[in-house]
Amino acid sequence: MSSKKKVQPTLSRFFTTKSTKKVDDTSKSNGGSDIISTDSLAGKRPRSIGEDEDFQQNSPKQLKLDGKVLHDSDSRDIPPLSAGTLQKLNAFALASSHAESESRHGMHGDTNKPPLSPSNISSPLCLAGETEGPRSPVGPKSETIQKESRTSTPATSISSDPRTPSNGAQVTRCKGSPKLTALKNKFSRHSGSSTISSPRVSSTGFSDNVSGKTSRVKKSQYTPLEQQFMKIKESYTDTVLLVECGYRYRFFGEDAEIASRDLNIFCHLDHNFMTASIPTHRLFVHVRRLVAKGHKVGVVKQMETAALKAAGDNKGQPFERKLTALYTKSTLIGEDLEPSSQNGQYAEEQPAFSSSPTSYLLCVCELPKEGSKSPKKDHIQIGLAAVQPATGDVIYDSFHDNGHLSELDTRLHHIQPVELLLPETLSDKTEKLLKDFRMSSQTEDRIRIERLPADVFQYTSAVEEVSSFYGNQTETQSAKTGVLQSVLSLPKPVICCLAALLKYLKEFNLHRILQATSNMRAFNSSQDTLRLDACAFRNLEIFQNQVDGSEKGTLLWVLNHTKTRYGKRQLMKWLSQPLTDVQDIESRLEAVTELLDSDSSSLDKLCQVLSRSPDVERGLCSIYHKKCSPAEFVTVTRALSRLSLTVKTLRESVDIKSVLLKDILIQMPSLLEGIDSFLASINEKAVRDGDKTKLFADPSQFPSVHQCMQDIEAVKSKMAEHRQRLRKEVAMPTADYVTVSGNEYMIEVKNSQVKKVPKDWLQISGTKQVSRYRPPYVEESFKRLCQLREQLAADCQNAWLEFLESFGENYFSYRRAVQHLASFDCLLSLATVSKQDGYCRPTIHDGPCKIDIKGGRHPVVSTLKADGDQYVPNDTSINVDGLNCMIITGPNMGGKSSYIKQVALITIMAQLGSYVPAESASIGAVDAIFTRMGASDDIFRNRSTFMSELLEASDIMAKATCRSLVIMDELGRGTSTHDGVAIAFATARHLIEEVKCLTLFVTHYPPLAELSDHYPTQVGNFHMSFLLHDAEDEDPVEKLTFLYQLVDGVAGRSYGLNVARLADIPDAILEKASSKSHDLEKSVTVMRSAKEHFTNLWRKLSSDPVGPCDVKQVLASLN
Repeated sequence: MSSKKKVQPTLSRFFTTKSTKKVDDTSKSNGGSDIISTDSLAGKRPRSIGEDEDFQQNSPKQLKLDGKVLHDSDSRDIPPLSAGTLQKLNAFALASSHAESESRHGMHGDTNKPPLSPSNISSPLCLAGETEGPRSPVGPKSETIQKESRTSTPATSISSDPRTPSNGAQVTRCKGSPKLTALKNKFSRHSGSSTISSPRVSSTGFSDNVSGKTSRVKKSQYTPLEQQFMKIKESYTDTVLLVECGYRYRFFGEDAEIASRDLNIFCHLDHNFMTASIPTHRLFVHVRRLVAKGHKVGVVKQMETAALKAAGDNKGQPFERKLTALYTKSTLIGEDLEPSSQNGQYAEEQPAFSSSPTSYLLCVCELPKEGSKSPKKDHIQIGLAAVQPATGDVIYDSFHDNGHLSELDTRLHHIQPVELLLPETLSDKTEKLLKDFRMSSQTEDRIRIERLPADVFQYTSAVEEVSSFYGNQTETQSAKTGVLQSVLSLPKPVICCLAALLKYLKEFNLHRILQATSNMRAFNSSQDTLRLDACAFRNLEIFQNQVDGSEKGTLLWVLNHTKTRYGKRQLMKWLSQPLTDVQDIESRLEAVTELLDSDSSSLDKLCQVLSRSPDVERGLCSIYHKKCSPAEFVTVTRALSRLSLTVKTLRESVDIKSVLLKDILIQMPSLLEGIDSFLASINEKAVRDGDKTKLFADPSQFPSVHQCMQDIEAVKSKMAEHRQRLRKEVAMPTADYVTVSGNEYMIEVKNSQVKKVPKDWLQISGTKQVSRYRPPYVEESFKRLCQLREQLAADCQNAWLEFLESFGENYFSYRRAVQHLASFDCLLSLATVSKQDGYCRPTIHDGPCKIDIKGGRHPVVSTLKADGDQYVPNDTSINVDGLNCMIITGPNMGGKSSYIKQVALITIMAQLGSYVPAESASIGAVDAIFTRMGASDDIFRNRSTFMSELLEASDIMAKATCRSLVIMDELGRGTSTHDGVAIAFATARHLIEEVKCLTLFVTHYPPLAELSDHYPTQVGNFHMSFLLHDAEDEDPVEKLTFLYQLVDGVAGRSYGLNVARLADIPDAILEKASSKSHDLEKSVTVMRSAKEHFTNLWRKLSSDPVGPCDVKQVLASLN
C-alpha cells in the first residue's frame, strides 16, 4: 500500500470467509458445538489430519477482499484497501456486532447486555495460529443453520503476537497452514502494517492504536460447551478428555495440544481454547494410542438425544454430558474400545501399546518394620498387590528386602506390570529401582506411574476402606464375616495396597473384581514351584531377549504354540514358576505324552475351535464389569458354547487315560452349564444390525421394555388408522406415508396438486416434482413416537445392564472353565514342541538332586539354527552326592556360556512338564536356579560392573540351598587379576564346602582348577575343545577351530588374540599384542620354574644340613 494512504490497523486482519455459519448446541448435526467450520457449511464434516485418519483437513480455499474472490495462489497480488472501503467495513463491523449482541442476550434472557466495545467484536476469520474473540451460541430453538454475522477484533495487526488471543486468554500457538501464513504475511506487507507495533492484549484492557487510549474490556465469555468442559475438567485435571459432540469427539485446551502431538492430528484455536477432533467411529483407535503414550483418557458422552431434549424442560440448555469411562494401560476394558460398536461385529485386536498378553496394575508401598519407628535402610517392610482387571487375577506379597532390593526386583520381573500405583513418597532405593525397571523397556512403551496421597496408604484408613468394601457384599452374614476376616488377616502392607487399589479402581468402576477373594494368591503361595529370580529371567532370556527386548529367541518363543491368548498367559505363569513336586510334573508329562500319541479327529477339531475362539477370559471379565457390547457378549458366549460341545464330543470319542486330561474334559462342560440359555436370550440378528431395541428374544422379561414397545405399536397403529382420513382431506385415495432420508411419516403430494393440501399441514421437504407434508396430528404423533423410541433405547440399555448382572452371577464358574481350557491349550503347545526331532521325555526323580543329560542341546540356539547347520550336543552329569561342581575353562567364543545356559533351560523345561532337546535326561528336581552372568554396569543405580557382579554373587550365596542349581560365568573379571582370582576362588570354595549345591563355574583363571586337588570327589575340570593351527608367517596369531565339545581337563590358554583377529583388529596391533603376550607368558613360565626349583632346593636343604659354603653354591645356582 502507498505510504500516503492512512492505515487503520483495526481492520488490517478483516477477511470474510466465503461461508461461515453458526449453529445451536442442541442440534445433533454439529453435536453441540456453537460454531461449525466452512466445511460444515458445504455439507462436509469437519475433518482431522492424521496418518491413519479417514479424512483430510479441508482448509478454506477462497477468501473475499473488497468483493474480490482470492485464492491461495493470489496471495502475491493482494490489492490495498482504500480508505472508503475501510470506513464501510468499520461501520458494518460495529452494526453487526450490536445486532449479534442483542440477539444473543435476548435469546438467553440476559437483560444485562455488555456495552458495545472492541472486546465484543470478533474476527471474521481466524487464520491458523491467530485468535478469535468470544462468541455466544444461537439459542436452542434454532433448528436450521443460520448465517452468522461476525465483527472484527480491533487494535491488532497482522504482525501482532498470535499467541495472545483478543480476549486476553493465554493460548499456545498451533501450527497453521503454510499457504494461509504466507497470505497473512503478504497482506501485512501490502497494507504497510509491518511498521505498526501491536501491544500485548491483557484480560483487563488493550491499547487502541488509533486513538492511543486504553479501553477496559469485559472478561472473555465461555460458550455453554466450554463451560461444561471446564466443570468436568476440574474433577479430572490429570485426564485427557474426549467430549462427544455429535459425530465427533473433541479435545479442548491442553488436551487438544496433547492429541495433536501424540495422534498427529490438526489443532486450532476456537473461541477460548485450542481444539482438535476425531470421528466417533475411530474412538477405539485413538483411545488406545493415547493410553499407549501413558495418558489417562476420559470419554465424555452426551446423555440425552434431540427427541428427548425437545420434550424435556431444558430446551434452552446445551446437551447434558457426563464422563462415562476412564482408561489407562491396565484398565482398557469397555465398549468404547471395540470396533463392534459400529458394525455389530466383534473383532479381536491386540492392544496398541504392548505385545505382552498381561496388563497388571501393581501397587507398592513401604511400612516400617515391626518395632522400628522410621523407614530407613533395612527397617522397611515392602508390600505389594497386583491386579489384572481384564482377567481377574490378584497377586499379593509382603517381605523384608535386602539393601539392593533383589526381592522386589524379582517380583517386578515375574509380574511384568504395565502400570504402577505408588504413594507420593518412597525411599530413594525403591524409587531408583522402579525407575530403572521402567526405563529398562527396549521400546517406547514405558510403564505408567500413578501417584496417590500418602494418607491413602495409612493403615487405619486402609482398614476402614477394606472393611467397608468387603463388609457390604451381597452375601450371607457368615460369608461376609469370613471374607472380611480372611482379608484383614493379610499383612499390614498388603492391606494398605488393597485399599489403594480399591480407591483407584472405583474411579474406573472396576473394583468389583477384588470381591472374589478366591482369585487372590500369594506370590510364593506354593512351595512346590521352582524359584527364578530377576537375574535368571534376564540372563536365561525367559521372556525377553537381551538384544532388542522382543520375544523372539527366548524360551517362551520356543515353547509357545498355544492357540489362544488366555493359553499364552497360562503358559507364561507355568514358565515363571515351574514345578518341583514330582507327581505334578509326571502328571503333566503323561498328559503331553497322550496328546502326542493321539491321532483322534476330535482332538484336531478341538484345536481348530480353539484357534478360532476369541479371548474369552478377557471377554468374561468385560461382561462381569458390565462394560461389554452385545456383539462381544454373543461372540464370547457362542465361543464357550461351541467349545463345551466340542469337548463333550472329544470325551465321548476318545478313551482318556491321563488323570489331568480327564479332570479338564469332565469338569469344563459341567462348569459351562447354562451358557446356552443366556445365548438363546439374545436376538442375534438385532446384534448384527446394531439394534439394541430388539436385543432380547423375549422382551416380556423386562416390563419397562415390553410396555414401551407396546406404546410404540399403539402410536403406529393410530397413525395407520389416521391415514384414511388424510386421503379424504386431499382427495387422493392412494396417498400413503413415505420415508425419505430417514424422515418418516410424510405425505407426498405432486406440486400440481398442492392446492388440495390444507393450510395447517406442515411442509417438511420437497423437490421440483413433489412436496412432502406432515399433518398436525401426524406431527404430534411422530414427536411422541420419537420420544418413545428414545425412551425404549434408554430402557433397553438398563435392561441390558440387568441382563449382564444376572450373567455375572455365574462368572466364577465360567472363569474356572476357561482356566481349564487354558491349561489344555498349554498341554497342546507342549505336545507340539515334543514332536520336534531330538526331543525326549525326561525322567524326574524325588531323591537326591542331580542332573544327568546325554546329548543335550540348547533349545533356542538349536531352533534358530538353519536346517543345514548342525548343533554339537554335550553331556552333563552332576550330583549333590558326588561331582557337584564343574570348573569349565576354554577359549573365548568356545561355547562355555551357551553350554551352562543349555543345562539351566533343559532343567526348567523338564520341571515345566515338557519334553527336552536331548537323547536322554534324568533330573532330580531342583528348588531354584541362580545365575551370575554378563558384565555391565548399572548407571541408574550407581553401580559399577564389579559391584553388580558382587551383589549378584552375594544374593546367590545367601539364598542357594543344597537343591539349587548355581551358574557362575567369569566371576571377578570386573577388577584386577589378583582380586578377581581371590574372589572367584573363595566363592567357589564356599559353594562347594558350605552350600553344597550343583554348580557350573566358568572361568579364565587357571588357579580355580586347583580346587580339584582340594576336593577330588566334588570338583571336576572341563573345557570346551578346539583345534590349534600354527601361526603362519604373515599371520602372527594362532588360528583356532572351535569344536564346541565339552571334554575333561583344563585349557592352557584363553586364546583371546584369536577373537581379536576375528573382530578385524589391525594386523600391526595384533603383532604387537602377540609379541607382548609371548613375553608375558615366558616371564610367568620362568617365575614358575624358579619357584619350583627353589622349593625343591629348600626341601633338600631342610633334609640335609649343609654349611655356609654349600648355601652360597645353591643360591648361585638359582641365578
